[in-house]
Amino acid sequence: MKNETLTNTSDVNMARRSFLRYAGAGVAGMGLLATAASCHKDHDVNPNPGFTDVGSGDIGILNYAYALEQLEAAFYTQVVATPYNGIPAIELTYLTEIRDHEVAHREFFKAALGSKAIKALTPDFSSINFKSRASVLGAAKAFEDLGVTAYDGVGYLIQTPAYLSIAGGIVSVEARHAALIANLLNVSFVGSDQVDANGLNISNKPSVVLKTANTYLKTKVSAVNFS
Repeated sequence: MKNETLTNTSDVNMARRSFLRYAGAGVAGMGLLATAASCHKDHDVNPNPGFTDVGSGDIGILNYAYALEQLEAAFYTQVVATPYNGIPAIELTYLTEIRDHEVAHREFFKAALGSKAIKALTPDFSSINFKSRASVLGAAKAFEDLGVTAYDGVGYLIQTPAYLSIAGGIVSVEARHAALIANLLNVSFVGSDQVDANGLNISNKPSVVLKTANTYLKTKVSAVNFS
């Protein structure tokens, strides 16, 4: 399968509009995020040659989220473009809806970050058999579970209220995706690998999240300022 950068999709404009409606951010909210981003310093020098580092502070966290949303958007775009064998119409509908959400998330972060955004990343989905339902849904579960733990793992570091509000809205949708995919696989969406004994979602540090995410990326990502 030919790899492409994670920004290629014909649904960008639709996704951006739908996300602004869904998040309740509006054009003013986008302006607030973009203005705040422009006031931060450039990314720190990356001590890991060959890696794209997300930077530091709130902008680093936004770029971290942007990297993950790029990966998810690229995955679901491929899933919908080349559906697995025998896919039921309802499952294609579900996966298309998830694709639209992920593309919207990606485009929101790209626009909000402006010149501070990391570059478009290049995926490596060679380990996924896109014609196999088990392979596709297994990868989808891994991505969704990872995404939820990723947002939960950095939420406490966010300083800007507007960023925290947006992150909360996005992680809520990612959790819905995770539950849906688990249901399609007929497995628990509150397994002990995701929810602890107190009923709280498990969180992961960026170093843990990116170790997995980078296995699906040709363009490797680091977050040296968030251990």
